[in-house]
Amino acid sequence: MNSEYESEPVPTTARRSLFSVASVWAGFPMIITAAVTGATLVHGLGFGGGMAAIGLGNLLLLLYVGTLSMLAARTGKNFSLQAGDTFGRTGYVVCSGLLSTLVLGWFAVQTGLVGESVAGVYNVDKTLIVVIAGVAFTLFTLLGIRALSLIGQISVPLFLILGIIAAVQAAGDSSVDILGYAGEPSMGLALGVGVTLVFALFADSGTMTADFTRWAKTPRDAWIATAAAFPVGNGVAMVIGGFIAAAAGGSGDVFGILAGNGGLLGVIAVAFLFINLGSVCTHCLYNAAVGWSTILGSRMRILTAVLGVIGIIAAAAGIWDFFISWLNLLGIIVPPIGAIIIVDQLLARRETPGPAPAFRWQPFLAWAIGSGLALLVDKQAPALCTVLVGLITAGVAIAVLNTVTRDTTPSAPATEGALR
Repeated sequence: MNSEYESEPVPTTARRSLFSVASVWAGFPMIITAAVTGATLVHGLGFGGGMAAIGLGNLLLLLYVGTLSMLAARTGKNFSLQAGDTFGRTGYVVCSGLLSTLVLGWFAVQTGLVGESVAGVYNVDKTLIVVIAGVAFTLFTLLGIRALSLIGQISVPLFLILGIIAAVQAAGDSSVDILGYAGEPSMGLALGVGVTLVFALFADSGTMTADFTRWAKTPRDAWIATAAAFPVGNGVAMVIGGFIAAAAGGSGDVFGILAGNGGLLGVIAVAFLFINLGSVCTHCLYNAAVGWSTILGSRMRILTAVLGVIGIIAAAAGIWDFFISWLNLLGIIVPPIGAIIIVDQLLARRETPGPAPAFRWQPFLAWAIGSGLALLVDKQAPALCTVLVGLITAGVAIAVLNTVTRDTTPSAPATEGALR
């Protein structure tokens, strides 16, 4: 149980290998939920349109998450410390607290999905499965960054093998022209909306990527680790889900196909479900615990236990029912935060010695502008890519505001006590 460096940069002597950091990110998005999202895209846009949305969304995620990861590898800072350099030593609490709470919601959503999926196939109590899964995921997260790397190394090959088996079975049972599948145009799903759905699936933890990639030895390693997730891990899962949806007429339920075989494969499917969704649950709980431990001046493992209990209660209460609206919210309010950090720290301000100020109003105004315009587009022109609007407008806004106000405040590393 080594230090997780909740309130200070990870020293170079504690950085981890490229394989370890890449395993953390690769195992995170290669999950059943991504397959379901891929199925939704193909069902709404057809096979070709769905693949286009998957490709464009993952390219956007690579550029966004990769740049934030590069900044993290340079400094060794987690997301809260990284945000503190832009939003201020106390101002960062707003965006860090928001995202740390949102990812706890994801923990609850995915834990609830475990119970929902198992209860949908077998005659078991859903709440009991949720509690068992939630406790197991919480205990595993207590092991820290090493646990995230280990579960990725197990989850990735398992998903590849079983996902391909499910896809082959779906294709064998289908007489549909899979590559020519037209989907359901009546859904009214536009390409821009599809790209937003892809991005929104990892908008929160993607923005908090510094919690994972601060462990990278070099910015190059951070970029490669990000690419292991986007487009590789996320893209593979979505393509498999989309392929199954085209073959099965809209459903991308990898677990349901495998469990439906019964026997040994059914048992393997249940183990796969726990490991696969356990990957995303441990990652999200880790994000939440690191974020809140920095804010409260506590320790990651203490917050892991406390937040794990809260997440299990939320999962048992049925938070899974709000999944789609959750994605829509993330696509509007979260991406501008990362865009502001990127432009502010990489382009707009020169890094100078000294601690960051306590509060900077410029990034908050830029965040309001980016999220506000994204929300306006979502209501008035829903066919457009909401997330791209938020990214661009927030990035331009912070650049202009910093220039107009002649802001020369430093974005250099803050000391351990500076954020408390």
